[in-house]
Amino acid sequence: MSDLQKTFAKSRLAKLPPEVPVNYDPSDKMNPEAYNEHPEDDSSSASSTSSTGTIVPSTSQKLFERGSGARSRLNFAATPWEDYFETELFLEDDVDDLRIIHHVYLSSPSGSGPLFVTHHGAGSSGLSFATCAAEIRRSLPDAGVLSIDARDHGLTTTQNADKTQQAKLDLTLGTLSRDFVYIINKTKEKMKWTSVPPLVLVGHSLGGAVVTDVAKGGELGSNVLAYAVLDVVEANSLPSYLSKILGSAIDALQTMETYLSMRPASFPSLASGIEWHTRSRTIRNTSSARASVQGLLREEPQAEGSDTVGAWKWRTDLASTKPFWENWFTGLSKKFLEARGGKLLLLAGTDRLDKELIIGQMQGKYQLQVFPEAGHFIHEDQPVKTAQILVDFYKRNDRSALILPPKVSEMLASKNGAQKWGLK
Repeated sequence: MSDLQKTFAKSRLAKLPPEVPVNYDPSDKMNPEAYNEHPEDDSSSASSTSSTGTIVPSTSQKLFERGSGARSRLNFAATPWEDYFETELFLEDDVDDLRIIHHVYLSSPSGSGPLFVTHHGAGSSGLSFATCAAEIRRSLPDAGVLSIDARDHGLTTTQNADKTQQAKLDLTLGTLSRDFVYIINKTKEKMKWTSVPPLVLVGHSLGGAVVTDVAKGGELGSNVLAYAVLDVVEANSLPSYLSKILGSAIDALQTMETYLSMRPASFPSLASGIEWHTRSRTIRNTSSARASVQGLLREEPQAEGSDTVGAWKWRTDLASTKPFWENWFTGLSKKFLEARGGKLLLLAGTDRLDKELIIGQMQGKYQLQVFPEAGHFIHEDQPVKTAQILVDFYKRNDRSALILPPKVSEMLASKNGAQKWGLK
């Protein structure tokens, strides 16, 4: 290449825009794009897809090796829960021989606003809905959000009445549903509300099975306006990033140990745990990971006399929940279609629909929304979109917005009304 050609090429390259980092994480949280690493209108083949785009790293990959350029400057520090909720509550519960302290995050509704009650998936915590909760209140300021830590998850603790014995793990669907109803009623009592606000129940994965079971059981009565289930159906109850590896349907749950064996047992710091969730694309949104991962991990104290720093380990032992996996999802599709109230199903891909749900969707029994650009954690990967859909879903099911015709008794009680209708 001649000197003239080199000079011309350099001048052209200098005019090109700078390269945007792959995992750009804006610090301005008022900007909706701060919650989305990929633009929401990106339809290119390079975008995240529900299944094939998810990477499950092997143990040999150097996920904590410092990169170069903009990637190494990403902020993986945890953000405080106070950025997303108004308060936290610890609700005491004595049941059978157990002493349970339920932990929840709460932003109270105002006026006649609804209360979105969220239940996370297995191994997760109430902070899984942190960024989505903030977006719900941004879109609907009168709304409240109650995000729970399920039994033996997050900061919820379970202790045997006999403190010398360890409490037996009980995560059956019936137990989790009972806890869910108790927490709502206890929150009403703790906050001194005159009545339970209009409820929109939202559950992700395992949480979807819980809210469906509660809606079907009817213990909350007419307070439940509607319920939403995020990325779980009976015929393919595995997260998207597992289904391609382990297969589909309930039978595949028995091989979940394969995934657990690939996951790090601990992390040297909380920031490294956040980084792993982001770079492995378990959570595809850095802002969401910074809010939620702290609910998944706890710091183990440094061993006495040891110079090594304490490790951050998982709060919930997912392997120990194996006896409950089939119980969670059996009969889910049928219950989802039969329970009273508005129904919303959010999926990361239509390949998760089973025959019952396909027929129900064709009959208009529920609303279906597909997020092909998101992974299993739809509400974390796309909190702005998820929140807007949930708010619109509430508005369609808001009974206070309905204008009903007057009752016959009311017309008879009104002289003018009776004359108008020719009854006098």
